[in-house]
Amino acid sequence: MMKDEFIEIYKRYIKREGSKELLDYLLSSKSDFFTAPASTRYHLSKEGGLIEHSLNVYKCLKAYIDRPRVKDVYKLQATDETIAIIALLHDICKVNVYKKSMRNKKDSTGKWIQVPSYEYQDELPYGHGEKSVYIISGFMKLSREEAFAIRYHMGFSNTDDIRNVGEAFARFPLAFALSTADMEATYFLEE
Repeated sequence: MMKDEFIEIYKRYIKREGSKELLDYLLSSKSDFFTAPASTRYHLSKEGGLIEHSLNVYKCLKAYIDRPRVKDVYKLQATDETIAIIALLHDICKVNVYKKSMRNKKDSTGKWIQVPSYEYQDELPYGHGEKSVYIISGFMKLSREEAFAIRYHMGFSNTDDIRNVGEAFARFPLAFALSTADMEATYFLEE
């Protein structure tokens, strides 16, 4: 169901050159996008967590941009295509990096038990947001604002180059909007 919802939104709004090839890749056996977890042990660390997170971020971003204050005071505007691209694909960097494993955890009685888990094994260690930009750009062209939004969607929680986060938010308000939607989805909708 979530896969169908993703595909429907993607096909309805994302029309630029290369978008079909990117969707074909996501649907192929070369990608685990629709079955991957969103994280190793935190939010949506379960099969299908990544697609669920992507859809949650999409809905949160649409709601944020539709706020009267955002439209009237901040003057933030984005096309339906841009919203779909940055929200649905912001975490494409997580494709094929989570491997099923087991870990030890104490149960309610304090006894150690083995529970299913995921390990992070990245064959293309290119950062987080920048890796998503890199992957998407291999299929279709991003606008500068889209690229910055995806690159900085982790906001101040990504400590790689924290000096640039505030500057990116000031210059590209869509980056702040996507970061806000990502945090809202992660901390308020997902476990």
